[in-house]
Amino acid sequence: MTTDAGERLVDGYALVVFDLDGVIYLIDRPVPGAVEAVGRLHAEGRAVAYATNNASRRSSEVADLLTGMGVPARPEEVLTSAAAAAELLRDRLPAGAAVLVVGTEALRAELRAVGLTPVSRADESPLAVVQGFGPQVCWADLAEASVAVRAGATWVATNTDPALPSGRGPLPGNGALVAVLRTALDREPDVVVGKPEPALFTTAAHRAGQGRTLLVGDRLDTDIEGARRAGLDSLLVLTGVSDAAELLAAPPHRRPTYVSMDLAGLFDPAAVVRVPGPADAGGWSVAARDGTLELCGSGRALDALAALCAAAWSARPALVRAGSTEAERALVELGLSG
Repeated sequence: MTTDAGERLVDGYALVVFDLDGVIYLIDRPVPGAVEAVGRLHAEGRAVAYATNNASRRSSEVADLLTGMGVPARPEEVLTSAAAAAELLRDRLPAGAAVLVVGTEALRAELRAVGLTPVSRADESPLAVVQGFGPQVCWADLAEASVAVRAGATWVATNTDPALPSGRGPLPGNGALVAVLRTALDREPDVVVGKPEPALFTTAAHRAGQGRTLLVGDRLDTDIEGARRAGLDSLLVLTGVSDAAELLAAPPHRRPTYVSMDLAGLFDPAAVVRVPGPADAGGWSVAARDGTLELCGSGRALDALAALCAAAWSARPALVRAGSTEAERALVELGLSG
């Protein structure tokens, strides 16, 4: 089971919006095949945009980073949670208002760009605290934010991603740092700007005019949920954080439209699958027995995954097992064995 009538997935959309970490790059290295995929979209004259929860870089810096990796990008194509947070505070606060920043210089620069004054201490009377990811964020930064919020400052989080993808596996993200303040303050942020909130995606979708928009992401809890909230189709690529096991356990609001191993699924009908698929399609059959899904038959691993999604999303059993040698190979390819 692939896309409708065997057509290329990308041909059904006017704009492709990419998440960055885990889709285009991992920290500072491109994901294999990403440079070629985006280059192909540009060569075909297709519109692209990039939406990221990472607030540690400005849009211009992200564009420069992408261009340095071989992915030509313009700042206006990049939507960051840092810029979105700055714009939100600009609309809520008096011009020149002090905002305590927990994050990087990029977040400070976005605040300056909209006429606000970034500060570092609670005794500078900030009207708001904006919290974004920064590898140098320390206890002292969080302590100042805690004091400011208790004094009445509005608490804005650029995102609540619990982890960041890396070559060594997931590492603590801004959500982990937000959790520190949540525990200390015994409350939630007043506003969360980034995904899964739909603002980044709806802003990008407006650029497509009357055409359809496809979101490509690697996380069910941010990218895919955000796309669903924005009413957009989505493609989950298995190159970042979320894996096949997480997909099978996904609740309805975190289920993608399509799944592929990587960005080849945009162009190759055989490299992408719509989910869920029939439980008996593509040469596979799936049966639920005693809280376990049993996969039998043979065929493409992606078709097996689509069939497993159909069964798991209706029965939601906890385990998957192989009922044939071919099924065992497919489960190994999908990371679902053992």
